[in-house]
Amino acid sequence: MPTPEQWLQQYGPREAMEYDVVIAGGGPAGLATAIRLKQLAAQAGTEIAVCVLEKGSEPGAHILSGAVMDPRALGELLPDWREQGAPLRQPVTEDLFWFLGAGGHRAVPQALQPPCFRNHGNYIVSLGEVVRWLAQQAEALGVEIFSGFAAAEVLYDQAGAVRGVATGNQGVGKDGQPLDSFQLGMELQARYTVFAEGARGQLGRELIGRFRLDGGRDAQSYGIGIKELWEVSPQQARPGRVLHTAGWPLDAGTYGGGFLYHLDDNKVAVGLVVGLDYANPWLSPFEEFQRLKTHPSLRPMFEGGRRLGYGARALTAGGLLALPELVFPGGCLVGCEAGFLNASRIKGSHAAIKSGMLAAEAIAAAVAEGRRGDLLEAYPRAFESSWLHEELHRARNFKHWFKKGRTIGTVMTGVEQWLLRGRIPWTLHSSRPDYQALRPADSMPRIDYPKPDGKLSFDRLSSVFLSNTNHEENQPAHLTLRDPQVPVAVNLARYAGPEQRYCPAGVYEFVDDGSGGQRLQINAQNCVHCKTCDIKDPTQNIVWVAPEGGGGPNYVGM
Repeated sequence: MPTPEQWLQQYGPREAMEYDVVIAGGGPAGLATAIRLKQLAAQAGTEIAVCVLEKGSEPGAHILSGAVMDPRALGELLPDWREQGAPLRQPVTEDLFWFLGAGGHRAVPQALQPPCFRNHGNYIVSLGEVVRWLAQQAEALGVEIFSGFAAAEVLYDQAGAVRGVATGNQGVGKDGQPLDSFQLGMELQARYTVFAEGARGQLGRELIGRFRLDGGRDAQSYGIGIKELWEVSPQQARPGRVLHTAGWPLDAGTYGGGFLYHLDDNKVAVGLVVGLDYANPWLSPFEEFQRLKTHPSLRPMFEGGRRLGYGARALTAGGLLALPELVFPGGCLVGCEAGFLNASRIKGSHAAIKSGMLAAEAIAAAVAEGRRGDLLEAYPRAFESSWLHEELHRARNFKHWFKKGRTIGTVMTGVEQWLLRGRIPWTLHSSRPDYQALRPADSMPRIDYPKPDGKLSFDRLSSVFLSNTNHEENQPAHLTLRDPQVPVAVNLARYAGPEQRYCPAGVYEFVDDGSGGQRLQINAQNCVHCKTCDIKDPTQNIVWVAPEGGGGPNYVGM
C-alpha cells in the first residue's frame, strides 16, 4: 500500500484549512476543550477558530462507558447545564457492593464501603447522549465539528513541532489502490493541536513514542469494558441503584469487576471490566461477561427482559503514575488519550472534561500572546495544582495493589481509601506493560465456556449486530500486522491464538490455510474500535489504525 508521501507525490498537494486550534476526537475531553476555548474568547472579546474532528458518524456514535458521572467538572464548564437540558436525568439513589461466589454473594455494609465507591450526588447516564448534547453546546458557540472524518496522520513542521493533522484518504480499495471514488485526505493546520482520541489513540500512541512522553513513568495499564443495555421487567427496575461486583466469574489473580446501573424507563446497563494484565491466554473477557449475567444473584434481574445494545471499549487504569508528559511542541494530550481515568472510582468523564478545560485555558493564553507551535507549559502546571491531580494522587496505588491479587488489592484499597482516607505515605510502581503478562497456553488451565443460551448469554456476532457496526468493506484492513507470519508462528503456537478470545467482536479467527496448516483471518468489518488487540497482543504485532471515517459502531443509548 502506498505511503502518505507516495499518495502526495501522485495526487497532492492536499487541500488545507487553517485554524487556531484543531482537536482530534469529539468525546468529552475534546468537546470540553472546544467549549472552553470559545467561552474564553467571548470573555476576552476576541475570536478563536476551533475545529473538532470526530471519526464516528456523529458525536457520541463511538462513545461507550458504564456510566456513573460525577457532574463536578461539567458544572465548572457549563454551570447552567440543568437549565440547558443536559441528559443527566437519573441521580444515584443507592450504592451496593457485592462479592460474588459461584453460588451467592456477600454484601459490603454501606459504612465499610471506601469513599471511592460512594456515588451520592452523581448521575447514571448514557455518556453517548451526554456527548451529543455537548456537541450541540459547542456548535452553538461556533465550534466547527466534522463528523465522519478520522484524524489519520500527524503533521510536523521543519523543526519537528506538530502543526496539525490530516484526515484519511477516502475511496482506497482492499488492494491499496485508488477506486473511482478516491479522495485525498485534507490537512487541518493549527497553532496548536489537541489529541483527544480516547484510550490507546492511534495518533497519541505515535506522539508518546516520538517525543518520549512516557519516559520515567509507570507503564500504562488497561482494561477492557464490555457492556450491554437491557430493558428489564418493571418488577426488577430500581432507578438510581448502582451495584458493583467483584469475584466470580474471574479468578482471584485477574483484576476486574462487574456493574449494574439502573437508569429510568426500566433500563439497566450491565457490564464487566477485565484488566488486560491477565495471565491466562485461555481467558475470554467476552465469555466471562456472558457468564456474569447467569450468576444466581443476578440472573433474576434479566429474566423476562430483553437486550437492547452491546459494545466494548478499552480503558486506561494506570492513573497518575502512568500519565505521560501532557505537552509537546505544538500540542497536548487530554482525557483518556493521556490516561486521566480514576480506576478506583470507575469514572473518567469528569476527568476528561476537567483536563480539556485546563488545556483550553493554556491554549487561549498562548493564542492571545500570538504564540504557536511551542510548549503549553501552563497546562501541566495547572493540572498539578487542580482538584483533579489531588483526586488522582489519592488513588495512585489502586491498580498496583490489584496486580498483587484480589485479596491484597481489596484489603489495601480498604486501608488506603477507607482507613487512611487517601492520605497515603507510600507509592507503588510498575514497569511491566500488560502484553507481557500473558503466559504460554500449556502452562495455564484451559477454560471451556458454556454455549450461549440466547436468553441471558449470547455469541459475538449477534452482539456486534446490536452495536450497529458498519465499515465500507472494500477498504484496506485497519487492523494491520507488522509481520504476517507471527500470528501462527508465535501467537498460535505459544499462546493458543489469544486474539480470537480477547477480541470481543469476532474479528480474529484461525482457519485452515488449504494446505493442512492455519492462517489468521481478520474480519475487520466486525471491529467495534475497542483497541484491545493493539494493547494485549503478546508480540505487539497488531497495530490498530483508523478506517475510513464514519465506520465502526453506532451506539444508541449506550
